[in-house]
Formats: sequence, structure tokens, C-alpha cells
Amino acid sequence: MIRFAISLQHPKPKNRGDFSLAPFRRSSNARALWQLLSTLLPMALLWASLPWICRPWGPRSVLLLPVVALLVLFSARSFSLMHDCGHGSLFRSKPLNRLFGFLLGVVNAIPQHPWSRGHAFHHLHNGNWERYRGPSALLTLEQFQQLSPQQQQRYGWSRHPLMLFPGGFSYLVIRPRLQLLLGLGEWLQAMLAHIRQEGWRGLLSLKERTHHFQSSHWYTGSEFIDLLANNLCVLASWWWMSHWLGIGLFWSVYALVMTCSAAIFICIFFVQHNFPGSYANATEGWSYFKGAMEGSSNLILPGVLNWFSADIAFHSIHHLCERIPNYHLRACHQANQHLLDDCVYLRLRDLPRCFKLILWDSSQQELVALPQA
Repeated sequence: MIRFAISLQHPKPKNRGDFSLAPFRRSSNARALWQLLSTLLPMALLWASLPWICRPWGPRSVLLLPVVALLVLFSARSFSLMHDCGHGSLFRSKPLNRLFGFLLGVVNAIPQHPWSRGHAFHHLHNGNWERYRGPSALLTLEQFQQLSPQQQQRYGWSRHPLMLFPGGFSYLVIRPRLQLLLGLGEWLQAMLAHIRQEGWRGLLSLKERTHHFQSSHWYTGSEFIDLLANNLCVLASWWWMSHWLGIGLFWSVYALVMTCSAAIFICIFFVQHNFPGSYANATEGWSYFKGAMEGSSNLILPGVLNWFSADIAFHSIHHLCERIPNYHLRACHQANQHLLDDCVYLRLRDLPRCFKLILWDSSQQELVALPQA
């Protein structure tokens, strides 16, 4: 059951200033580096063990399943650390966060800089469902009712929890490559149109036209550079890993690991913002503070899952101040516990209820399930 714990001893917080956040904002390069080493080194060792485990007819083959499971968990943790780099909180300096954020983006096969800019938009508008509809791009109740019965059925299927798996594989493995190809196709089309219009003289201004080119697949030049560099590094790593492990072994394990790890963090993101009673306001009257307190759930997870998710379960505090590094989130949550009793806390058994809420009723300003449509 979803827990709503109401404190009778402490007043309900009125604004962000009621919380003690500043003491927990200071990042530590040493702790950040240890987190990276304790995540990436085990991942490397697990990948290195595969040729030894997968020798034909060997008794060690029984270890394959636990090795893949650990790779999934470490991959999900590396994504959480990349998320911290995007907020500029893992390390103390911006260059270190950019450098290691890019590295973790290569590990996760997703360009970190464009991803973090999109994620920042989520933080700016959390709970404002008129501006941001979550990773599933939810429809309003009115939009859903205007669909044909077949379209409504497809919409329901596309938001089914099982779609986390093909959706996760597409999100990490296919989408970033497709974005680059489609964006380059737009650029080529725009340059050819310019040359047709200006003739051969247009070649002289291609550099300037490229500088001002706007793609629907990236928003700034820095995003394009990160997208291009990430794709080059990811494709090179795929080639090297396929050469080392063999195409069959590498892709069978890699596809499974990326699919399941992406499903985990997309699931966590979904249930931390789509839950019964979640703050689902329109732009008018929207409150950033309410978006953090009432539009973010906190997860009650086993300790080992908290470690692999880098304590993102303490999500209300994270939304109150995204500059708090993951290794201070628990302490900050505990220090402010008396102000967080009214927040929503979810256990694993509560999560299936969250996946039913895939429509936004803009008139009632709440998330609703398909049967209510």
C-alpha cells in the first residue's frame, strides 16, 4: 500500500527555505572517483570473465546468468552516476563532470550532454503536466477520448510495463544513432537547398550556414558535437568488443544488459512521478516546490538496490536541490525527515498501480487510468 505518513509534531513546510540543504551540496572529488572506480572496474572484470565462463560445455557456464544480472545492475548504477554529472554534482568542477559524464555516456551508449539538458527541462517543470508529459509523452484525457478505438488500444499497449524492455533497448542502442543520421540528413538537405538557391557561390557560405543550422534532433552546436563524439566512441567500442568476444557472444549479452538496465531506470523514473495523487498541475498556478514535494515519490528499496541506484530513491530531496550529490542524498533526507513525512513513499509492491496512470486529466489536474476514460 502506498504510505502517506503525516507528522503531527512538526508544521508542514511552506517553502524550500524551511529545509536544511546547503550543508549537503558540497561535492567530493575523492568520493566521486571512488564511486566511478567501484562501478566501472567491476563492470570491466565482469565483461572480461565472459570468455572464460562461456567456453563450450564448461561447468562455469552456470555463472553466466549471475554475471549478466550483475552487469545489468552495474550498468544501471553507471547511468545514475552519469545523471549526477549532468547536474554538475558528482565532482566539484564542471570540467570533471563533463569529462566523466561523457565517459559514462559512452558506457551507456547515450550522449550525456543532450540527455542532461533534456533532463534539466524535466526538473524545471516537474509537476507541470501542461509543459512536460514525462518520458512516455502521456496524452490528456481529452486527447485520448478523441482517438479511435483502435488508436486508444494501441496507446494502452504502447504504455504497458512490458514495453519497458523494447523501449529500453531502443532508448539506448537505436535512438542515439538514429538521431545522428536523421539530423545529418536534415543538414545535407538544407545545404543542398542552399546551393540550389545560391548556385556555386553558395559553397563559400556553407560554413556560416552550418553554424546557423537548426536540427530537430539537437538544439545547440555543443549538443551535436557530443552526439557525434558519443556515436563515434560507441561504434568503436562495439567494433572492438565484437572483435574481442565474438559478435554472437558480445551482442547477445550486450543487448540483454542494455535492455534490462534501461528498463530499470525508466521504470524508476516513471513511478517517481506517475503515482496515485501525484501533483499534476497546469502551468497556471504551478509551484516548483509542490512539484518536488507532491510530484516526486520516494522509494523504499532494499539496501543493495539503493546502492545500485545511487540513492535516487530519495527523490523529493533530489528535486528540491539537484546539486546535492547522490552520496549525500540519504543524509540530507534524514536530516529533513520531519519535513518529508507528508511525501509519498512507495514499496516495490506499489509499483504496478503506478503504471496504470497513463493519462492526464487537465480539468481535474490529476493522473488517471484508462478505465476512467
